[in-house]
This record gives sequence, C-alpha cells and structure tokens, in this order.
Amino acid sequence: MKYNIHMNSSGKWEKVIRPHGRLLQVDLKGLWAYRDLVLMLIKRDFVTQYKQTILGPAWAVIKPLLTTLVFTVFFGGLAKLTTADAASAADLVLPGFLFYMLGTVVWDYFAAVVSETSTLFIDNQQIMGKVYFPRLVMPVTIALSKLISFVIQFALFIAIYVVCAFAGLAEVHLSWTVILFPVLMLELMLLAASFGMLISALTVKYRDMQMMLGFFMQLWRYGSPLAYGLLLIPETWRTVYLLNPFAPVVTAMRCVMFGEGFFDWRFYALSWVTVCALALIGLAAFNKTERTFIDTV
Repeated sequence: MKYNIHMNSSGKWEKVIRPHGRLLQVDLKGLWAYRDLVLMLIKRDFVTQYKQTILGPAWAVIKPLLTTLVFTVFFGGLAKLTTADAASAADLVLPGFLFYMLGTVVWDYFAAVVSETSTLFIDNQQIMGKVYFPRLVMPVTIALSKLISFVIQFALFIAIYVVCAFAGLAEVHLSWTVILFPVLMLELMLLAASFGMLISALTVKYRDMQMMLGFFMQLWRYGSPLAYGLLLIPETWRTVYLLNPFAPVVTAMRCVMFGEGFFDWRFYALSWVTVCALALIGLAAFNKTERTFIDTV
C-alpha cells in the first residue's frame, strides 16, 4: 500500500491510499501532477552540477571540445581510422573534428543519464524515504536536466559546422532524414533512462554493479562507432555489430546531420525493438525495487 497527500480541487488537503500498481505501470497522471517538482529538480541538478566551479557552465563546452581534440589527434591523425559510415560517404568533404564532436556530444548525454540514473535510489534515499512522490519523477528529471548540457554542446557543434561550411572545409547535404532527429533523440533518452533504471534496481542489492558500470560503459563506448566509421567493421561482422542498440542511433544521427552515411530501416527498427524491450525490463525492475528499496539501502 502507498498513499499520497495532496490538495484537492476545493483547496483542502486529503490523503489518498491506494495499492501498489502493476510492475509495468507508468503513472503519467502522477508525473503531471508533480510537474512543478520535476522543474524544481531540473533547476537544482543543473545549478549543483556547476556550483563551486571556477568555469561553471563553460565545462559543458570545454569537456566535449577536449575529448573531440584527443579523438581527432589520436584516432584520426595518428591511427588514421576511417570516418565514413558508408561507401557513399567516403568522398564527403568533412573535417574529422566534426565527425568526432557529434559522436562525443551524443555519447556524453547518453553516458551522463545512465551514470546518474544508475545510483538514484542511493543518492536520493533520504528524500525518497520521507516524502512521497511518483518515483519515476527522478529518472525523468535526470533525462531532461541533462538535455540542457546537450543543447549547449549541440549548439556549439552546429556553430562549428556552419563556420566550416562557409570556409569551404565541409559540405552540407540536407536530406529527408533530418525529420528523424526528434525521433532519434527520443530513442536516445529512452535507451539511457531504461538502462539506467535497470542498473539502479540492481545496484540497491548488488553494489558491485556500481563498480562495474564505469568499466562497462568504456567498453560500450569503444564498441560503438564513435572513434571510427562503420566502414571499419568487416561486412561479415556488421550485422552482429549493429545489434548494439546505440550504434544505429549514432550512425543515423550522423546521416541526419551530414546528409550522407549509413541508414538501414531494418537495423534502425531492430534498435527500437531492443530499446522498447529494455524499457519494459527497466520499468518492471524499477517499480519492483522502489517498493522496498528503503529497507535494503
């Protein structure tokens, strides 16, 4: 059983007692009722992230720039790995810096949501043990708050892309795939939040998961086409490689932004199937854990 204390339409406080919902239940009504809490937590997360730092929000720009520079020098300059996802993109005039920066921006958002969501029960045990609110508020807040840094970084990427285009260093090819950008962002958010919720449920009982997550995310990063183009993967292994749900997302994102690249409806649809299955598993694990986690943490 759980209860919720709120103000009704007549302006009076009332207590509503109700049984636990199903494992796959999404309390959309509760999330909407607590939208003010979501906004407050988003503001808190963004402020505390850069509080007591000298450069403040500038770190949202500095980190991807430095990472992109390292990738450009070592993977593009020294290792000379291909940045083409398809044969049609092999002759595309595009600085490697733009290729690596887009991948870095997308991955940084994904990794940040996974990392923070994976410990939400542990990090918020005091407030979640004393005050009732729909627990899904927390992963929703994290996914939305990290969008602020993503927007800043993506705006910087667009600015550099435009400068390179005017300088003749990059070609701009607009294609119909640009309409997929919101869908790709939705899939990215769902993948990150779902995987994070699954890990958060496991971390409550098994703290080893928290230790293993950083190592696993590093393997996942280099097992995705971020430091190299998809053409580097032998065609015989490409089908297995694209079972990684993140790979079709980032390659489709590059196809959208650069107008050339790899986009296959079969692998993209399969990535959605994988993400939806992971979302159901993550939601079930999250809902089950939030009922009793306060006795375990």
